[in-house]
Amino acid sequence: MTLRTRIAAVASVSVALAVLAAAIGLYVAVRSDLRGEIDSDLRSRAQALVGPPGLAGGLGGPGGPGGFPGHIEPEPFGAASGYVQFISPRGEIFVPGGQGAAPAEIALSAEDRTIAAHGSGVSYTGRTIKGTKLRVLTLGSGAAGAVLVAQPLTEVEHELSRLLLILALIGAGGVVLAALLGALVARTALAPIARFTQRTESLTGNLDLSRRLEVEGRDELTRLAESFNGTLDALERSIQAQRHLIADASHELRTPISSLRANIQILGEADRLVPAEQASLRADIVAELDELTALVGDVVELARGAAPDGSPEDVRLDEIVQGTVANARRRGDLRFELSLEPTMVLGQADRIGRAVSNLVDNARKWSPAGAAVEVALKDGVLSVRDRGPGFQESDLPFVFDRFYRADDARKLPGSGLGLAIVRQAAEACGGFAQAHNAPGGGALLRVSFGAPVPFAAADASGG
Repeated sequence: MTLRTRIAAVASVSVALAVLAAAIGLYVAVRSDLRGEIDSDLRSRAQALVGPPGLAGGLGGPGGPGGFPGHIEPEPFGAASGYVQFISPRGEIFVPGGQGAAPAEIALSAEDRTIAAHGSGVSYTGRTIKGTKLRVLTLGSGAAGAVLVAQPLTEVEHELSRLLLILALIGAGGVVLAALLGALVARTALAPIARFTQRTESLTGNLDLSRRLEVEGRDELTRLAESFNGTLDALERSIQAQRHLIADASHELRTPISSLRANIQILGEADRLVPAEQASLRADIVAELDELTALVGDVVELARGAAPDGSPEDVRLDEIVQGTVANARRRGDLRFELSLEPTMVLGQADRIGRAVSNLVDNARKWSPAGAAVEVALKDGVLSVRDRGPGFQESDLPFVFDRFYRADDARKLPGSGLGLAIVRQAAEACGGFAQAHNAPGGGALLRVSFGAPVPFAAADASGG
């Protein structure tokens, strides 16, 4: 079922229920009003017959048994008089004259006899005599017994039947009209959505990510268009990032692969080379393979995303930093100045170790030979400062972006993914990564791998 059909159906059902409730309410109100008028007429007629003077202060006029009037005058101006019969305290029925053809007597109920015996009380009942529905009032008349007045409900039932038919026709017409209006309203209300759908289908069908939806007004569709445009922006950035990755990876792979091919070809002519030259070629091949392995590792690391991919564990961050710096010191081209606080964090040790290694490698890449690299760990924040040229101000917002490389960095080895891996690892632990230009020159990178864990809590969780 389409959305348009559902809206039209809901509108039709809602109107149908409203019409049905209104019709039932109107029918009940009219029926109650008509019955109320009949009851009022019956009571007025009965009270006129029971009024003073008369039998034992009750019925007026002589002529009937027990003092009941033998003849009843019709109501003036042709008003409905109803059918009257009198009941003695012993339950005897007397039908006075003046009521046209002799009608059939109305059989007495136990309540009628009780009212007549006591001479007091009132009772309204509905009865059917020879197929005619009657409204019957029994009213006590003191020592004389009771008077019973009945009036046919034929006209009332006829009017109610006509009213019921009219309400049914109006209700059916209302439901049909509601269905038509519901379909019209659904079509009108969903027209902007249909246009929106057509535009989005044309955009996604052509895969033209440079186009955007027009944003007009302040309604929900405007917000939806803005959200869709935002999604297109993110998708376009993602595709551009992928293109940058392919371009950077192609550029970085081209050189080591070409070098590998040349070295392997030369190594294939080993009979022309002295042993020392063969050993040098083998070392170059291993170094180039290591570079390729590192590039592939960077891409795989970024593919993991920032979400944690395993249960976090207690990691001694200071020990990881110390081990990484120790490995870097073996190369002997830089001095490292350490200031480390014992720090425990929650995370994956391999990701954190990779990030710390990338920070140190970045400092080595940009620092001149013999320069000092300052590495500090305080309050859970790792700071690495080099003595290189620092960042261009225009590059600072993008230092940790994936696949981003500054113009000056393109001439240096590397894939441009190292600092992106640093930020990804930090965010996976609930931390952050920041880049600044240090006072006095050089770059300052500050990284947090989440809030430090107290050693007492770590010891308790560990055993």
